Amino acid sequence: MNDRIKCRLVHLVARPQGRAAATDFAFREEDLSAPAPGAALVENIYLSVDPYMRGCMDGDWALNAPLEGRTIGRVVESRDPGLTAGQLVFHRKGWRTHARVSAAEVRVIAPTPGVPLSAYLGILGGTGLSAYVALTRIALLNKGETVFISAAGGGVGTAAGQIARLLGAGRVIGSAGSAAKVKHLTERLGFDAAFDYHESPIAESLARVAPGGLDVYVDNVGGSQLEAAIGAMRARGRIACVGAVAQYQDRTPPAGPRNLRDVVGKSLRLEGFLVRDYNQLQGELEETLIPHIRSARLGLEQTVIEGFDRVVEGFLGMLDGKNVGKMIVQVSGESTGTFSAPAPYT
Repeated sequence: MNDRIKCRLVHLVARPQGRAAATDFAFREEDLSAPAPGAALVENIYLSVDPYMRGCMDGDWALNAPLEGRTIGRVVESRDPGLTAGQLVFHRKGWRTHARVSAAEVRVIAPTPGVPLSAYLGILGGTGLSAYVALTRIALLNKGETVFISAAGGGVGTAAGQIARLLGAGRVIGSAGSAAKVKHLTERLGFDAAFDYHESPIAESLARVAPGGLDVYVDNVGGSQLEAAIGAMRARGRIACVGAVAQYQDRTPPAGPRNLRDVVGKSLRLEGFLVRDYNQLQGELEETLIPHIRSARLGLEQTVIEGFDRVVEGFLGMLDGKNVGKMIVQVSGESTGTFSAPAPYT
């Protein structure tokens, strides 16, 4: 390679005050020299933008420094004996066009025919793993049970609904933020019922679509949806807390749930988790889901926007629910020849 390569990055330059804004970020450029011994240079292909990132911006991430995030790239030069040029790798040095990595910081991806590379940031990445862990390790879903998933039109939600169906759920129900997403859930993804949480009180919507109650709730939202789900749970129901997107942008303390005593009265189990504690299940996830992806029984459900210049736009759009499924930013061309058509981004 040339002695130096231009790398573009995004820095966080201000702590968001409530809702994140484009002015909280700045694009930067730097020259990268050839990798030192024990390192490799990666050209990034896909960047993931996720809800958890909003919380990290309140203090976990340093100002005026590159941000981090799940990323897939191609090794373009290596002086690390564990990596070779041309390999595809998963790493966490996102929000930039290129990154220096070591073999210890990446997971090598072996391309699978019929599986787009972008899937390893979506249903085969942390998004899908979150849904899989929620259902199989936290909620312990049994065949025939009724499952409710909030934010069901997002990345984890669309994955959880499809995985619940594969696991034999008797009834799969979702909430979403628009009539279009509700239609998408029921007509394309096989949800038995879905509702727009803006239209009526959530407890009333749940009583209508699940009159017999809930066995499992995959909570991506928190607040009023968690409260309504607790009220609708059957005895010994299980709640897997994945996230609380309703509170990431709005810093006002939520009014609910106000019925936590029902967790005791109904003998409910409510448990949160961090997906990074379950990375050892990556192989199991791929073994379980890849055959269904290749047979088209399982949809990828992703919104892909093109161009590094749009990474901030994609992040803010994801927080505002403008995506269907997983939001991904494509930085450069894909090398596997298997590319899934992106969902429309409006």
